[in-house]
Amino acid sequence: MSLEKMRDLHLDGKYLETTEVNGILMTKLISDNWDKIWNFQAKPDDLLIASYAKAGTTWTQEIVDMIQNNGDLLMCQRANTFDRHPFIEWTLPPPLNSGLDLANEMPSPRTLKTHLPAQLLPPSFWKENCKIIYVARNAKDCLVSYYHFSRMNKMVPDPGTWEEYIEAFKAGKVLWGSWYDHVKGWWAKKDQHRILYLFYEDMKEDPKREIQKILKFLEKDITEEVLNKIIYHTSFDVMKHNPMANYTTLPTSIMDHSISPFMRKGMPGDWKNHFTVAQSEEFDKDYQKKMAESTLTFRTEI
Repeated sequence: MSLEKMRDLHLDGKYLETTEVNGILMTKLISDNWDKIWNFQAKPDDLLIASYAKAGTTWTQEIVDMIQNNGDLLMCQRANTFDRHPFIEWTLPPPLNSGLDLANEMPSPRTLKTHLPAQLLPPSFWKENCKIIYVARNAKDCLVSYYHFSRMNKMVPDPGTWEEYIEAFKAGKVLWGSWYDHVKGWWAKKDQHRILYLFYEDMKEDPKREIQKILKFLEKDITEEVLNKIIYHTSFDVMKHNPMANYTTLPTSIMDHSISPFMRKGMPGDWKNHFTVAQSEEFDKDYQKKMAESTLTFRTEI
């Protein structure tokens, strides 16, 4: 999708229409294109970066891109994140390029991105035994980030009030469905497939350790100097000012950073600035029920 085409884009209701795909809320454009998405042909050397929305996807994409390019900054700024790593299910009307179009035109080896829950991932990814990096972020911070993102991004439904959004998030009535089912679904897959399951909070706490896990998973060797360069250039404060990663090249008709920047705070524990004590207690009760059977544990601060 070229920036020129995007600047000419006048958003209308069709972008915000939603419908369900197998019980998961999606944009109508994704749903209308679902057969093509489901039948997408992955290749054995594809790398997929998967996550729930606002869980550290762009951050992980930048780390991976820097590893693949041995820390070459110019190479990593060759294009916007969304052009370097096609977002496979994201569908736009013609003549704009959808994620599938970009992926199909891209030479191998490809690095791709998805927010799909595990049960909706195109089956060719499992069949081809592709490597997948999944990044998960604690529910409260994810909710806060998704709420602000939905306020500034004109291509997703309006989040309503903060109180309404908490309820929608808990009920899974947001794009890409329930956070609870998403993180648990991918967690359940990780032992049968080549999945590296990372946690946003761990990445914040010790980026070096987590980047080394990614290096091992990708079977890549880099020097200590390149590793330190990657840690620095993928830090929140540096990425926030990188126009190829911070989505500021998009016109305000799509993302209005004056409402809330795409890269807002990036700090575990920001939920405390949003939830009242009562909201937090109610959220925790609901969380315990939904996560009761899972071995998955999250930290809500570091």
